[in-house]
Amino acid sequence: MLKRKCRNLKGYFSQIKLLIEIQQWIMIKIIDDILKRHLIPAENHIYGFADLTGLLQNKFIGFNYGISIGRKLDFRIVDKVINGPTKEYYSHYKNINEDLGLLTNRISEDLNKNNIETLNINPTVSTSELDTIYFNTLRTDLSHKMVATRAGLGWIGKTDLFISKEFGPRLRLVSILLKTPVKSKSNPVDTSRCGNCNICVDICPAKAANGKLWDITVDREEFFDPWKCRNQCAEFGRTRLGIDARICGICVAACPTGHL
Repeated sequence: MLKRKCRNLKGYFSQIKLLIEIQQWIMIKIIDDILKRHLIPAENHIYGFADLTGLLQNKFIGFNYGISIGRKLDFRIVDKVINGPTKEYYSHYKNINEDLGLLTNRISEDLNKNNIETLNINPTVSTSELDTIYFNTLRTDLSHKMVATRAGLGWIGKTDLFISKEFGPRLRLVSILLKTPVKSKSNPVDTSRCGNCNICVDICPAKAANGKLWDITVDREEFFDPWKCRNQCAEFGRTRLGIDARICGICVAACPTGHL
């Protein structure tokens, strides 16, 4: 009698587990379909799902999952960045960021219509925010690069760029946080794949990188000095563009991954 009850309970819990898995599959299918409908042309975008449990600040409580979206930069524009940013590159950079912000709004609207709660994270912060809110650490509340590595889209390079498998560092990232559980299609990337390549280290005008490889146990300051980079970017903004901006692009153009 007791054994029969145990078997019945085991069968009951197995059915509950199956129903939960089916429900999750349906939700992921809905999210996938919405993303594919908006990420056009598909060859200019990458995306992935990330489990962010335990990785976010308390302000994001409840949002334990995320969508990472990458938009390819125009390689022809990036190729012209040799000794510093061009006005065309700066304009393109800004436009892509603005487009990504609008894109995530549209995606979130469709997700919300399907009872999927979302929280959009802007693709970048403003120059004034960098000079005030984030000045002491040069760290934002959420790292798009972290979400992208957890989604299995790439790794962190020696000059702290996100290196995607498809486009190298020639892309911009944006993130959408979710409360709905989503399973990553790829394993998270925990270690650098840059190997012995030091092209970005050698070409960096700020000498901000020391060549050490990134992995999830290595803090940014152990391999990269963000203040040296920031100061050089500010100088380029003044001298090459005549504006108050923080931009360079030299290591983005120099990296061979996804390009050669």
